[in-house]
Amino acid sequence: MGSALDRLKKSVSMKPQRKSVELPDGSEFEFFAPPITLAQRAKAQKQSGSDDATSFALVLLSMVATDESGQKLFQPGEIVELKNELPAAVVELLLLQLLSESEEEEEPTDMKSTGKAAKG
Repeated sequence: MGSALDRLKKSVSMKPQRKSVELPDGSEFEFFAPPITLAQRAKAQKQSGSDDATSFALVLLSMVATDESGQKLFQPGEIVELKNELPAAVVELLLLQLLSESEEEEEPTDMKSTGKAAKG
């Protein structure tokens, strides 16, 4: 029998998950991020240098967000630009997606509810 830790590790996937947000111009912005570990959270909190949740999340975004091929999308130096040169609503959508559960898990539920509505 495996240990409790082995069982927990086998039950999860640490593969990057697709995340996306709709931008104000109607286009889609796609990025990939693995599930966030406690170590990554602690590192982002330390690097942010403050208790501000937005600063923490922006550091985390720069640490883990990649494109489909695994290339980092944001560099640590771009955090200031993300804060100052984009509307808060756009940046907050990115951060909410980063910290949310996988959207792939939600899709089947949406399809079922659409099917029920069509029958009703």
